[in-house]
Amino acid sequence: MTKTYQYLARLEPDPEGGLLVTFPDVPEAITGGADEAEARANAAEALGLALRGILQLGRALPQPAAKGRGLVPVAIDPETAFKLAVIEAFGTAGISKSELARRLGRGETEARRILDPDHPTGLPLMKAALAALGKQAVVSIMDAA
Repeated sequence: MTKTYQYLARLEPDPEGGLLVTFPDVPEAITGGADEAEARANAAEALGLALRGILQLGRALPQPAAKGRGLVPVAIDPETAFKLAVIEAFGTAGISKSELARRLGRGETEARRILDPDHPTGLPLMKAALAALGKQAVVSIMDAA
């Protein structure tokens, strides 16, 4: 199964000036910007924060819509995508934090930190956690919007 952390956003004029950005699939993510470049940058950050918050509440992440008229794709930053992937993989693995720690050769405290959406975790450790959970990351590079 392939998972992407890119969602479609609606950019529309804000009555107070600039642009308002909303996500039909992630209503918790709302932001804006003075111009399109700032709105898109803020959108990626707001989306990442909203998705982390959804996981912290113990809810499943919404599935991104395949397409939508007048919508633009927005992806979260790679570090947040890795973190979310680890947390989602752990949630479906059916193992304890102690078992994840054992598979990684780390203490349970470290496993808890890896699974904390707000705790920074280095890329090598997140890759190792994904591997321990039977997953691997594949990176895609796209033209900037």
